Amino acid sequence: MSANAAVPFWRAAGMTYITYSNLCASLVRQCLKEPYRSESLTREKVHFNVSKWVDGKPEKPTLRTDTPE
Repeated sequence: MSANAAVPFWRAAGMTYITYSNLCASLVRQCLKEPYRSESLTREKVHFNVSKWVDGKPEKPTLRTDTPE
């Protein structure tokens, strides 16, 4: 049996699971008909806060946006 037999195809392609799942979700959203397509595209945008910890205390959070290209 090959050593690569148990490796998922997304890993063999050099992707992370998050990258693979984002790609699949994007393809599904593009296949939808209106009005579901435009509604799902608004949910594609992600906003989150990132806080850096220094000496055991969080600094002021920074708002980040993960918008697909």
